[in-house]
Amino acid sequence: MKIHWLLVVGLTLCLASCQQPQPVANYHPVHHKKSNPPKAVIVAHDSTRDTLCIAAVGDIMLGSSYPDNSKLPPDSAKDSFKPVLKYLDKADIVFGNLEGTLLDSGTPASYKKKLETAYLFRMPTHYGQVLKDAGFNLLSIANNHITDFDTAGSISTTKTLDSYGIHYAGLESCPTTIFVRNGVKYGFCAFAPNAHTVPLLDLRNSRRIIRELKKECDILIVSFHGGAEGPLYEHIPFKMESYLNGKRGDVHVFAHSAIDAGADIVLGNGPHVSRAMEQYKGRLIAYSLGNFCTYRSVSVAGVCGMAPLLKVNLNKKGEFLNGNIISFRQTHENGLVRDTLNRVVKRIKLLTEKDFPISGLDIDDDGLLTPSN
Repeated sequence: MKIHWLLVVGLTLCLASCQQPQPVANYHPVHHKKSNPPKAVIVAHDSTRDTLCIAAVGDIMLGSSYPDNSKLPPDSAKDSFKPVLKYLDKADIVFGNLEGTLLDSGTPASYKKKLETAYLFRMPTHYGQVLKDAGFNLLSIANNHITDFDTAGSISTTKTLDSYGIHYAGLESCPTTIFVRNGVKYGFCAFAPNAHTVPLLDLRNSRRIIRELKKECDILIVSFHGGAEGPLYEHIPFKMESYLNGKRGDVHVFAHSAIDAGADIVLGNGPHVSRAMEQYKGRLIAYSLGNFCTYRSVSVAGVCGMAPLLKVNLNKKGEFLNGNIISFRQTHENGLVRDTLNRVVKRIKLLTEKDFPISGLDIDDDGLLTPSN
């Protein structure tokens, strides 16, 4: 049977339109500098989907080359995210906190030289390819380790992320970023109580940044690095937290302030343990996503080794629809592995029930998140 030539042409055009263009490898996003208005950059194809998926994890630190290479993974970190790849491939946004610098050589910032080298994080710049290959397209660099190697470390980190087309924000020099993915314009900003980062403790300034950024985007993602660190600090104290004589923010007040100012989702990190979640004004807050992929130099004992992967579905207004917590855990011997016992789900559920008796969320034992009736 002969097929009419018009039908052949039509089928060919249909198939071509379904093919997704590949992102540009050496793509440079435009950041919202203090002196310049934010600009949008298209990085992917348009989509008519009504639901947006954000995958988010906590701290990422793929080993340190300081003071020598003994603290780098033997496979150059290539398989660091292998157990999670199948959970990330359909997310519009894949987010994490980059806990350290991407820098090939250099000495620590002067004020750090007398500290233990175990807590100075210098990842080789080619590890940017590992992050890219895993699907990460958005990172916070607002934390206490971005300045481990002074301005050389932060400059190398931002240049490296630019070269791999990974969006980021959180430094005073790059407080926000805007980009378009799948037809949706996203804004992102990040805050921390550390030098050269956008200050977490200045609520008036953070509200201003969030309000202005929201005017320029459809969906606004806000991250913060705050709260005391370690297993003793899983619970939210609902007051200003301090750690090692430094103020680490009132994370509850900050998160609510961020949503009041226009944030559509708030993702916390910093305590190295997971914390509770809450729905506030139809928006999701994850107060800490703990450690996720932190090779060797960060403790993964007990609750510090619980590694949640949070997947959240939003509508195009930024309203929380539902989500899922997928349980992983870390050991120094095996790295990141799937936890079929769902320990971190159970932990976050317990913390949420204790800290927020009326959280606006239901979390079941399999990790399904839904709004409370």
